Amino acid sequence: MTRQQLQKIIQFLLFTLTHVEYVGVEHIPQRGPLMIVTNHLSRIDIPVLLENPVRPEITALVATKYKEKPFFRWILDTAGVIYLDRDAADFKAFREAKRVLKEGVALGIAPEGTRSKTGSLAEGKSGAAMLAMQLQIPVVPVGISGTEATFTSLARLKRPHILARFGKAFHLPPLDGTNREAQLQRGTDEIMCRIAAMLPEQYHGYYAGHPRLVELSAENSV
Repeated sequence: MTRQQLQKIIQFLLFTLTHVEYVGVEHIPQRGPLMIVTNHLSRIDIPVLLENPVRPEITALVATKYKEKPFFRWILDTAGVIYLDRDAADFKAFREAKRVLKEGVALGIAPEGTRSKTGSLAEGKSGAAMLAMQLQIPVVPVGISGTEATFTSLARLKRPHILARFGKAFHLPPLDGTNREAQLQRGTDEIMCRIAAMLPEQYHGYYAGHPRLVELSAENSV
């Protein structure tokens, strides 16, 4: 099966079984290297990103644990994802991520590193910020809501509503070699707060009340 055939199957299932709404897709650059950063609530998040209406070539960083699940591995291998060992400094995965970005492909990353256990944002890790700051590529935040209840709703024969809300593209400043850790922390906070600004308040989690999130929320309300 080709990736294109897989996407058609995913599209059929996703739009038949759920009501998926994409908002703010005009903020997604139509070509060129791009990082799309998202929260992570469910295994459904990846299909939602794959079916975005602007960048069908998008790939994603996915935990190596899915290699142990034959069905998921088959889907992910067909989709051409990049596997990432979240328990170690996976330089191979980062090199592959840099390669596809330099080739002009869109790359999806969940900076939290794993699915949220609370249904709201957990503290972000610095990998996404490091890639964005090193390569100086645009970053688009997306807040996905509703996927955490997908399987429960389907089990009750209800069609769940999923919302993927995209924000404006932004750039992080380049790493300048001074106090690298502090720079990466600021970059990570910026990414996570921009994701949070795309989500309803109940999803803000770790970043609830963060000064940068308050600023962004005020800007979005104008």
